[in-house]
Amino acid sequence: MAFTEKANKIFNQAINDYHVKDNIDTPINNPFEEGSIENRLYLKCWIDTVQWHFEDIIRDPQIDPAEALLLKRRIDKSNQDRTDLVEQIDSCFREIYKDVKVQDDARINTESPAWAVDRLSILALKIYHMKEQVERPEASAEHKAKCQAKLDVLLEQQVDLSTAIDQLLEDIWGYDFDGETRTVDVHVRTLRQKLGDAGEQIETVRGVGYRMSR
Repeated sequence: MAFTEKANKIFNQAINDYHVKDNIDTPINNPFEEGSIENRLYLKCWIDTVQWHFEDIIRDPQIDPAEALLLKRRIDKSNQDRTDLVEQIDSCFREIYKDVKVQDDARINTESPAWAVDRLSILALKIYHMKEQVERPEASAEHKAKCQAKLDVLLEQQVDLSTAIDQLLEDIWGYDFDGETRTVDVHVRTLRQKLGDAGEQIETVRGVGYRMSR
């Protein structure tokens, strides 16, 4: 399974779970194992979803100033939590790919995988709420048509961004991302450690596996 296929599924799950009660004070019930990248992805999108609704509330021109100040502080904390989670997701990637040897012709990218994932999470939220507008029974045909056009663009952007992220991860590893530490990788890493300097003779071949250098 491609990484973004899994990520988009988790994002949609988090968004749907939030909207069961649609309340910014609803406690999170993360269904994924603590420390796993799936857990971090779910938490990331949950925080994004709550913040989306924070911002809906604070835009109300009739909001009480004292309430707005409290909400602004929650938004500031939420922004910091989001940034921390991006760093945690990048740490997960670094752990998964730490044994991959950098190729001489490796390309340099303008952002880390996790920051691209951050944009993918926000995009899932935009798609969810634009679909709401398209499906509003009381909305005019003109409004629905405009929202459908915007939704089509968002869905195309989701495909393009997902493809870009998966290609980046394939450049690093060469396989579809499965989100779990591979058993063979663990054994090879252990073997390299036991062999000391000689362990460098076991080379990682992207898209293939391993080989012994001559």
